[in-house]
Amino acid sequence: MRKLYIPLLIACHAISTSAQTESTDTIPSMELNEIVVDASKMIRKADMDVYYPSKDAVDNSKNGVQLLTNLMIPSLMVSDALGTVTSAGQSVQVRINGREATIDQVRNLLPSTIKRVEWIENPGLRYNGANTVLNFIVSNPTVGGSLMLYATQALDMAWGQYNTNAKFNFGRSQIEIGGGYKLTENLKLNRDYKETFTYPDGRQLIRNEKSLGGSLDNSIGNAWVTYNYVIPDTTVIVVDARGFLKPTNKTAYYGLMSSNTGVTDVLLNDVSGDKGSRPALSAYWEQHFPKQQLLVVDFKAQYYKGRTFSDYIEQLPVTLEYLTEIHTDIKDRNQLYAIEADYIKNWKKSRLTAGVSYTANRNKSIYESLGNAVFHQRQNRVYFFAEYFRRINKFTFTAGLGAQYTDFLFRETGLGSKSWNLRPQAAVTYSLNNKHQFRLNFESWQSTPSLAETNPTPQQIDGFQWRVGNPEIKTSNSYMLTFRYNFQIPRVNGQFGIRAYTSPDAITPLLMWEGEKLITTYENSRGLQNISLFLAPQIDVIPDWLMVSGYVQWRVERMRGTGYSLTNNAWSGSASLQLRHWGFTLSAQYIRAQRDLWGEKISWGEDLNLIDLTYNWKQWAFSVGCLLPFGRYDQGSISLSKWNTNERHMRTDFRVPYIGINYNLQWGHQKRKANKRINVSGDADQSTAGGR
Repeated sequence: MRKLYIPLLIACHAISTSAQTESTDTIPSMELNEIVVDASKMIRKADMDVYYPSKDAVDNSKNGVQLLTNLMIPSLMVSDALGTVTSAGQSVQVRINGREATIDQVRNLLPSTIKRVEWIENPGLRYNGANTVLNFIVSNPTVGGSLMLYATQALDMAWGQYNTNAKFNFGRSQIEIGGGYKLTENLKLNRDYKETFTYPDGRQLIRNEKSLGGSLDNSIGNAWVTYNYVIPDTTVIVVDARGFLKPTNKTAYYGLMSSNTGVTDVLLNDVSGDKGSRPALSAYWEQHFPKQQLLVVDFKAQYYKGRTFSDYIEQLPVTLEYLTEIHTDIKDRNQLYAIEADYIKNWKKSRLTAGVSYTANRNKSIYESLGNAVFHQRQNRVYFFAEYFRRINKFTFTAGLGAQYTDFLFRETGLGSKSWNLRPQAAVTYSLNNKHQFRLNFESWQSTPSLAETNPTPQQIDGFQWRVGNPEIKTSNSYMLTFRYNFQIPRVNGQFGIRAYTSPDAITPLLMWEGEKLITTYENSRGLQNISLFLAPQIDVIPDWLMVSGYVQWRVERMRGTGYSLTNNAWSGSASLQLRHWGFTLSAQYIRAQRDLWGEKISWGEDLNLIDLTYNWKQWAFSVGCLLPFGRYDQGSISLSKWNTNERHMRTDFRVPYIGINYNLQWGHQKRKANKRINVSGDADQSTAGGR
C-alpha cells in the first residue's frame, strides 16, 4: 500500500547494493509512438518518459543522485543530502538496467555512464505493484575500474551520510566492493500529545502531555560485495552478498502528563525502537535465445536477527512511585527465501512477458517479556502473470493478468488464512502529435498482512491500551484508474491528470473495548476510495541556466470500517528551483506532505524545505546547504476514532546546516556491467512493539 514520508532525519535508505547492469530497450524505441519534447533531453514513449542527460547536466554531477536532481523530472523530489527519492508523497521503485536497486546504488553510478533514465508512472505487472518506477540505463566500457567517495556532515549535530564504492575488472568478470554508514545520534525532539478516551457507557478520560524533550538515534551501516560474469548478448551471471546493520533505532519522549481524573504532573517515559542485522545472498542468471527470446531467473535469501523493544513508564512526580510500568522485548530470528523467473519475447511492434515468483517467510519470535514464549509464523506467496504490449498506428495497448496465492499460519495456535487474488491491468496511449499525448491506464495490486498485523500475541501499550494482531485477515486488493494528458509548449512541458483509487478490503487498525481495556486489532475494512487532480509542469526559465519544476495535487477520500465512515480532503505538492552556471549549482526545494486517511487516522510526514549550493571541480564536488532553513518541522497524526480521539505532533526547532564532498576516480575503462532484467523482491519480516 501507500507509504508515508518517514521523519526527516530518519529518511535515509540503508540497505545497499548489488550489480548495476546494462539493458537494451525491451522494444526498440523506433517502434514506439514518441513525443519529442527536447531532442537532447526527453522523449515521451507510450509506456514511459525517457530522459537523456544533457552534457551540462552530466558535467555538473558527480554521482547518479546528483544527475537525477539535475534532470528536474516534474513530479519527482530528489534529495542528495537526505538520500531520498519520492513522487507525490509516495515511494519510488528504483532500478538499474531493469533490476531493483537502492539509492546507495544510484549514488555509486558515474554520471558519464548513464545513457538515459526511464520514468514509468504506470508500471506493468512485472513490477509487482510498484507505485512508480525509475530505471537507470547504464552502459560502461570494457576494462578498468573506478573509486567513488561520498560524505555529507551536519555542522551542529551528529547527523551525516558516508559512502564508498570500488569496481575492479578482470576479463569478463567484475568485482564490486563497497560500504556506507548513516549517522543519526541524539537528535533532539519534542512531542505534543492530547487525547480523549470515550468508554461505551459515555465516560471520558482526557489526557494532556507536556513535552520535557526527547531524542532520536537511528544510525545504519551496510556493506556489499558483488561478482558478475558477462558474455555480451548471451549470458549474465551475478552473485551478490550484502550485510545490513542497525545498531540502534530508538525514539525517546519524556513529558508531564495530566488528566481529568485529578492526577497531574505524572512523569512519563515513552521509549521504543529496534536493532538488528540482515545478511543476504542473491544469485542471478540471464540467458538469451534465438528469435529475440530471453529467460531470466533471480534468487534471494535473507536472514534477520534482531530485537524490538518498548518501555512505557508513568511515575508520581515526588515519590517516583510507579503508576504504570510496561516493558516489551521481542527477539526475532526470521528468514526469507524468494525466487522469480521471467520469459520475454519480442516482435517488431509487440512484446510478451510472462513470469512466476515464490516467496517464503519463516518467522520465529521470542517474547522475552512474556516468559520467553515462542511463536512461529509461516508465510507463503506465489505470483503468476502474463502481459502483452502492442502498437497500432498512433495507439499502443497493454493488457495483462496476474494471480497471487497467499497463506499464513501460526504453528502454536493453528490460526491463519489462505486466499487467491487476481491482478488485472490494462493501458492505452494515444499520441495526437509530437506535442500532445493521452494515457489511460488501469492497474491493480495486492497487499499482504505484516507479521505485526497477524500475530495474535497481546502487547500492552500503556495502562489500559493493548494491541493484538488478527491471524484471520486476508490479503487486500487495490485498484487504480489514471488519466494523464502530457503537453509541450515553448519552454514548458508537463502533465495534467485525474486519478481514482479504491481498496475495498484494505487492512486497517480497528479499535474496540473489552471491559476496561481498549484493544487495537486489525481488520479487512469496508474500504478506502479517493479521487485526485494533479498538475506537474517543468519550465526552462532561462535555457541551460534556470529551471523550475513542481507538482500539486488535490485529493478527496473516504474511509469506511467497522463502526465508522470518515472523509478527508487536502492538497499536497512540491517545487524545485535550480540555477546552474560556471560550475555552480544552486538548488531549492519545498515539499508539503500528503495528509493521508487510513483507518480512523489522518497522518502526515514532513513539510520539508532545503537549500543547497554545489561546486564541481575536476573529480570533486563540494556542497554547502541547510535543511529546514525556514519554518518549523512538524510530523504527526490525528485519530478520529469515537473511542480514542487524539492529536500528536513531533516537532523540532533546529536548522541543519551541512557540508558535503564527493570524489570519483576512473582508471582504464570500466567493464560493461551485468544486465539484470528482474530482481526478486522481499525482506525478512520483523516484529513491532507497541507504543503510543
